[in-house]
Amino acid sequence: MASLSYVLTVAVLAALVTGGACISKVPPGANITTKYDTKWLPAKATWYGKPTGAGPKDNGGACGIKDVNLAPYLGMTACGNVPIFKDGKGCGSCYEVKCKKPEPCSDKPITIFITDKNYEPIAPYHFDLSGKAFGLMALPGKDQALQSVGELELEFRRVRCKYPSGTKITFHVEKGSNPNYLAVLVKFVADDGDIVQVDIQDKQSPAWKPMTESWGAVWRWDGVQPLKGPISLRLTSESGKKLTATDVIPATWKADTVYQSKVQF
Repeated sequence: MASLSYVLTVAVLAALVTGGACISKVPPGANITTKYDTKWLPAKATWYGKPTGAGPKDNGGACGIKDVNLAPYLGMTACGNVPIFKDGKGCGSCYEVKCKKPEPCSDKPITIFITDKNYEPIAPYHFDLSGKAFGLMALPGKDQALQSVGELELEFRRVRCKYPSGTKITFHVEKGSNPNYLAVLVKFVADDGDIVQVDIQDKQSPAWKPMTESWGAVWRWDGVQPLKGPISLRLTSESGKKLTATDVIPATWKADTVYQSKVQF
């Protein structure tokens, strides 16, 4: 009997480790595009981090954007699954989300920014919201009651990103950057919110050179010939709009430094 119990125990543990037959993985939906309309789509919602927080413990996420607890994000952030995060090309995009049930739901939309990823296969579309954003879908004073639900059905639609007046696209030259390797984080992008291509131009070469998406909202350039500033960056948004931040990175640029442009979509 002891040996039989051992075999059964091993079998149960093996099933848990491999996922078991009772755990179904839902394939992701089609990528969400820049087709802005009034149609609401169904999704699953969960939340993570502190109940009133911005999600990750370091207030960052898989997009590379830091301090999402501060303005202009103010903690209204979320992880998107595959068709929302899009391997980083969905970073910065904006969505309205709302829930109708259970009872604490207000059915009033809130706007969130995508700053992180979540690939849990629980639904074609899945938003893992910050605690703050999840709670704000509730009726007044019912945020904790809604958060106690943990997982719920919601409706969502993509919307154009809006920032406070005067907000310009900002670039953070990442740590480790040098004249032969430049990595740049792009943030505070209005309208589509996300960037699908970045091109670079330095003082000694008038030709635009494509940068490579490194991860999240970070784009990099590697080259044998050192860059010579000032450096201009040309951005292409998901809907194909282009914008040039001329000489946004000065000749005396330094790594781990923020440079604000004079442009915005």
